[in-house]
Amino acid sequence: MSKLVTVNTVSQLAFLPNVFPVNCYLVEEQDGLTLIDTGMSFSAKGILQTAERLGQPITRIVLTHAHLDHVGGLDLLKEALPDVPVYISRRDALLLEGDLSLLPEEPNTPIRGSVPTKVKTRADVLLQDGDHVGSLLAIAVPGHTPGSMAFLDTRNRILIAGDAFQTRGGIAVSGKVKPWFPFPALATWCKTEAIESARKLIELQPALLAVGHGPMLEQPIDAIRRAIMEAEAAPSLVQH
Repeated sequence: MSKLVTVNTVSQLAFLPNVFPVNCYLVEEQDGLTLIDTGMSFSAKGILQTAERLGQPITRIVLTHAHLDHVGGLDLLKEALPDVPVYISRRDALLLEGDLSLLPEEPNTPIRGSVPTKVKTRADVLLQDGDHVGSLLAIAVPGHTPGSMAFLDTRNRILIAGDAFQTRGGIAVSGKVKPWFPFPALATWCKTEAIESARKLIELQPALLAVGHGPMLEQPIDAIRRAIMEAEAAPSLVQH
């Protein structure tokens, strides 16, 4: 079961939207579609069918981070689209390879969540903060994972934030447990880094917030501000 919602240049493809929503995004560019995240392995067929329905080829695959619910469809998509380049942050490229070790400068907190151990595909392009992928500005947002990235469509200020926020169960900064959907918080590496990243993203003044789990949120600034305050004030199961 999936659901497609399009706003301006961005289409959200939500798998299992009423149970455990896992979102992928297709961003329209002049040369085709940029796919952001690949969902689970069962998502690959639906992603390809949706691209066909939108009438454009997928020309690049971009990953917000390396948890399995965001990279699970990668191998199957790469089999179908062998010439399409894959982008991920330089930092989370290590997680994509199954390497859970921390860098010396990082908080000494174990990396959480479903890090892949059997994904064969490796990234073609390693992203850093400030890089551009078509019309998208890449923004480093460590917290959920050490190398999480968000992507701002510079044409319309739509922010595709991965798991830096969730909207399922109520908007929350990564690491803030929402009882109706606690899973992003429980898979978050470092709460303090996540809050700093949320502050960084609100400064971009997004017109729409699109996340990995939950519906898109228009005019999200006030809601993001409240979510940051809640994350700062609330105890959490996540350390740091």
